[in-house]
Amino acid sequence: MNLLLKSVTIADPNSKYNGQQCDVRIEAGRITAVSAAGTAADVTNDVEVIEGKGLVLSPGFFDLNCSVGDPGYETREDITTATAAAAAGGFTGIAVLPDTAPVVQSKAQVEYIKNRASGGLVSVYPLGAVSQNREGKELAEMYDMKLAGAVAFTDGDKPIADDGFMSRAMQYAKGFGSLIMTYPENKSIAGKSQVNESGTSVLLGMKGIPALAEEMHVSRDLFLAEHYEAPVHISTISTAGVVELMRSAKAKGLKVSCDVAAHHLVWTEELLNDFDSNYKVKPPLRGQADVEALRRGLKDGTIDAVVSQHRPHEIEFKAVEFEIASYGVTGLQTTLSLLLQAGLEGEEIARVLALNPRNLLKLEVPVITEDTAANVVLYDPVGEWTYTEENNRSKSANTPLMNKTLTGKVRLVCNNNQIETYG
Repeated sequence: MNLLLKSVTIADPNSKYNGQQCDVRIEAGRITAVSAAGTAADVTNDVEVIEGKGLVLSPGFFDLNCSVGDPGYETREDITTATAAAAAGGFTGIAVLPDTAPVVQSKAQVEYIKNRASGGLVSVYPLGAVSQNREGKELAEMYDMKLAGAVAFTDGDKPIADDGFMSRAMQYAKGFGSLIMTYPENKSIAGKSQVNESGTSVLLGMKGIPALAEEMHVSRDLFLAEHYEAPVHISTISTAGVVELMRSAKAKGLKVSCDVAAHHLVWTEELLNDFDSNYKVKPPLRGQADVEALRRGLKDGTIDAVVSQHRPHEIEFKAVEFEIASYGVTGLQTTLSLLLQAGLEGEEIARVLALNPRNLLKLEVPVITEDTAANVVLYDPVGEWTYTEENNRSKSANTPLMNKTLTGKVRLVCNNNQIETYG
């Protein structure tokens, strides 16, 4: 399919057309022409014209933190449904966690994911496990996995508790130029608590996870990163204290980065008053002061990226009492709407959801300019849509946003010479 996108607003800090209204021509999967709005030449019958006034054209989004379940947990999600949900949310690339059965901890398992996902509109990048079976005891075959195509290493939502093990992992990964991504939680402090420690947790009658549990773990990783001069990426931060720790670390010149889940930029712990298990996430929803600190950190560059933290679950794992429900929400199709609700604008969204994630993984960053591969998303920043079972592309529906009207509608995605449009 050949396209002419007329009068779209380009949001791409790397493009000379950033912030401008342009006509963009896409032919055979490449951007062949970009011109001022209303100046594109007449089109032929084999070109579809999309009137794009008011629409934003951005490099395709990229998710650093996506749980798929394939292999082993295909009943909750597989690569086909995950990539369909990703495309509907504007993502043209996803990095998938190793939290599968078996765990992605060898060359063969990395190759399985790459082979399963090849040829699709959404590019899929495997993340290998840091430790065998994600137990934090023995190093996984990280170098072999890197050669096979793993783009970084993480134990997913399992924190690496042992300080010595973490130090060895960072040194090993540094030796062949790879990135360790860690989930920050000091388990000895967090214990088995499930919500944020605050007045709300007292009112709910539930034990709380203090911000200290996250901040102590981050402090440990930052000390190790400084000592070994090694890079580390902190996944899904959630507290104001961690924002300050990251800000100080970056000011010192440490090779550190971090991301935040889109829902932590909008939702607060008060939403738990009805014990809706769809709001049960980890790290837990925090207070309004934390949300505001996270938004400031995102805008000033302290926080590098936003992730969906997509965690699909079968209904029997969520439609139960809050205390025994599994953690997580399906987030691929709602990330854009949450970012717009948090007050981010086109260029900011492109930076934290398209450019920075790829830079962190040392992947090619798409640019909206002439004679480049078309890796883009077109969306309406004020368009409303209702998230329903009919347009949900995931196998799972564990989200409090189901049947809610949201603002921020994806109209089109293009990547790998494939195009998908949405009404």
